[in-house]
Amino acid sequence: MVGREFIKILQQRAFPISELRLLASDRSAGKTVSFAGEEIVVEETSPNSFKGIDIVLASAGAEISREFSPIAASAGAVVVDNSRAFRMEPDVPLVVPEVNLDDAKEHHGIIANPNCSTIQMVVALYPIHQVNPIRRVVVDTYQAVSGTGSNAVDELMDQSRAVLNGGAAEPKVYPHQIAFNLFPHIEPFQENGYSREEMKMLHETRKIMHAPDILVSATTVRVPVAIGHSEAVHIELTEPMTPEEAREILSKAPGVVVMDDPANNIYPTPWFAAGRDETFVGRIRKDISHPTGLAMWIVADNIRKGAALNAVQIAEALVRNGWL
Repeated sequence: MVGREFIKILQQRAFPISELRLLASDRSAGKTVSFAGEEIVVEETSPNSFKGIDIVLASAGAEISREFSPIAASAGAVVVDNSRAFRMEPDVPLVVPEVNLDDAKEHHGIIANPNCSTIQMVVALYPIHQVNPIRRVVVDTYQAVSGTGSNAVDELMDQSRAVLNGGAAEPKVYPHQIAFNLFPHIEPFQENGYSREEMKMLHETRKIMHAPDILVSATTVRVPVAIGHSEAVHIELTEPMTPEEAREILSKAPGVVVMDDPANNIYPTPWFAAGRDETFVGRIRKDISHPTGLAMWIVADNIRKGAALNAVQIAEALVRNGWL
């Protein structure tokens, strides 16, 4: 799904391309994909696939990235990698353009794209953090099945039809039925009781925001939504901040749209955010449990801003700033 979104976004944003190569596994080799009025044949990825290429946008999973991203970098390309393979490597920048774009220029051939749930959270929190440093974050996510892939979207649709027709939902992709259900299980659980997805939100937030002492506790939940991650976020600030001050800061922040008028039913939803590039923030309010706390609701398209768009934005900066 991210690969198809790469192609769509490159066309929508008129990315400067003299040659486009589409690489995949042997299962997809030989298929054709339309791009800018041309039919491009998908090739099987090999060590020789990257000769003459300036930028590689990769979203093939950690194992494939560990194998091929260093090869591509050695061939002279800059790899913007969407997997978890290199995110926490000390010499690999982990970049969200609205937050830490300058880190990208320190690359050594590989730049990591963060986890989808982390991206939208830091886009919304970093502008506040710059004004009033955030000490602690408690976040509960409501993550769409497209974060798992197209097979999970198909499973949601198939199960929904089956249940609505009076049948049984058979789980294959997930450990439980996802139609009309949800479960707090995204990625394997670790020894400390948190899942790998939840720990990503801690470690990646610290690296992206250059805030090694920030505390993050996450509970990540898979919900029966096709596209669009939602997050309930509670932050503890250094000093008190009013919701009005936070709204003013976020209304001027890059990549953020404030939708915050609950009295008139105005707040972000994943259905609204799907297909959009921005990160939407609403329900901004005082956290009544803490004197320096704020609470908010953050929603974004996990396939676009949470993956493909963020990578393309990094690629655009590489070209624009001469960082190739």
